Amino acid sequence: MVSRMFRLETEVDPARRDLLRRRLRDTNTAASPVLRALRGTPAEREAALHVWASDANGALAGGLVGHTWTTWLHVTYLWVDARHRGAGLGSRLLTAAERLAGRRGCTASRVETWDFQAPDFYRRQGYEVVCVIPDYPPGVTEYTLTKRLPRPRREPGR
Repeated sequence: MVSRMFRLETEVDPARRDLLRRRLRDTNTAASPVLRALRGTPAEREAALHVWASDANGALAGGLVGHTWTTWLHVTYLWVDARHRGAGLGSRLLTAAERLAGRRGCTASRVETWDFQAPDFYRRQGYEVVCVIPDYPPGVTEYTLTKRLPRPRREPGR
């Protein structure tokens, strides 16, 4: 048996974080033919996706912030001002993001939400719960939901 000694450190170190990220990426690429095929292609890079809604006065009424990666839309934030909730604005923001993601070649979408936020909203939009983490954070349940996106319709004459 080989005995090894290690020194463990707990400092925040951005340079080592980046090195770790690169090494993990290299390990994952070597282990996965799918990830290997993505390397060096446009689909490998995350692309920001934002949708904004302004009210009649130009104030922010709601918005969606996310990104696309490979064939997935990841919804990071979706928020609607309390004055505009219940009017379908959240659905419109999400639908617009899904359409844009579809034009980018995305075939699926994912989102994480807490029990007091919007799991029922996402279910009504066709999302299915794929993961439930109770007590994350303590006293709250986190949900991960996904949805298959329809193929984008081609414009006439194309």
